[in-house]
Amino acid sequence: SLGPTWVVALLALVSIFSCGLTTYKKGWIALKNFNLNINALMSIAVTGAILIGQWPEAAMVMFLFTVAELIEAKSLDRARNAISGLMQLTPELATVKQADGSWQEIEAKNVELGAIVRIKPGERVGLDGEVVSGNSTIDQASITGESLPVEKTIGDKVFAGTINQAGSLEYRVTAAANNSTLARIIHAVEAAQGSRAPTQRFVDSFSRIYTPVVFVVALGVALIAPLFFGGQWFDWIYRALVLLVVACPCALVISTPVTIVSGLAAAARKGILIKGGVYLEMGEKLDYLALDKTGTLTHGKPVQTDYVPLDPTVAESAPAIAASLAGRSDHPVSQAIAKAADNSLTLYEVTAFEALGGRGVKGEVNGQMYHLGNHRLVEELGLCSPALEARLDALEMQGKTVVLLLDASGPIALFAVADTVKETSREAIAQLHELGIKT
Repeated sequence: SLGPTWVVALLALVSIFSCGLTTYKKGWIALKNFNLNINALMSIAVTGAILIGQWPEAAMVMFLFTVAELIEAKSLDRARNAISGLMQLTPELATVKQADGSWQEIEAKNVELGAIVRIKPGERVGLDGEVVSGNSTIDQASITGESLPVEKTIGDKVFAGTINQAGSLEYRVTAAANNSTLARIIHAVEAAQGSRAPTQRFVDSFSRIYTPVVFVVALGVALIAPLFFGGQWFDWIYRALVLLVVACPCALVISTPVTIVSGLAAAARKGILIKGGVYLEMGEKLDYLALDKTGTLTHGKPVQTDYVPLDPTVAESAPAIAASLAGRSDHPVSQAIAKAADNSLTLYEVTAFEALGGRGVKGEVNGQMYHLGNHRLVEELGLCSPALEARLDALEMQGKTVVLLLDASGPIALFAVADTVKETSREAIAQLHELGIKT
């Protein structure tokens, strides 16, 4: 025994009305509109359990139903938070060129197509566009997943939500704020959240048929059965209420949306945006999986992988010279070289430092001018021999970014930077293959 009946009834009523008042309100509205949905069935089933004296069962059913709805609501909130995080990538204001040549900050959503927008180093791009003036590098990781910044010059495209790093740019707007690449990604995810998986559609269809059938059968048991089989009316009404309680498909109706939304939210927390429950369920039919390299299979941050001295006489000093120059630049490739410098290395003071947009940097160390730059810089200086060209091509074919240190005589050292593969990637790929999924 759970205790005196009045105590059990009191506790059950407290639980039912504290948890289920909203359900009762929704159920009453549904009944008034002749809509026999899950809230109507829940309300009648719980009321029936109360009428037949099953207080613990009535309280437990309402409590579990409320908990399931809270789980679903929380999961939906998490999925929405993932979307709001994407929305925050785009700045609200954009610096737009006016007819008189002046610049004015206006809301990005009000910027017209064809307008000229200016972005300074460190600012986020407000709208999609095409560069018309300036040179810079832009971090496009939020759109493309690439860890290394992309060089931008006249004619190149820029995307809303990306970050300008090196220099100022002016670009012509090619898409309205609500039609940018990032906006379309957000709209696609939001639309997908409203789509329903096959299992959900089946359960919805099933409950629309099943719920009215249960009501009709219960009414038949309460009103028709006594006329044909005899017996006390109260006994048949009691059986009808028992039928309503037992036949309530709460677990079936609740379980599917909760599991689908929880799965989508769990994936979103780990940075995986699944287009909807339809695609989540299709996972069991997956035969091939295409994976983005940067940030998925790799760490998403460039590190120095190779150091090759090209002039034996400066093999020991070249890393310190390169690190001294690289440390003056904010470019991720330069930072990778600077971080690779061993703590035992003594860095040099750099004077006459100058950033060479899209190519590298230069500066004086101990009175001698050095260049630290990419393949393009070496070619511009006319110092790329066929042998060096072949070596650079070989490293670049491996997906590495090559940086060279040069003095007045030519290249003296070579550094390669790459986004290295995660330790867990090999294991993850092996597990996919064990599941029969090809990558």
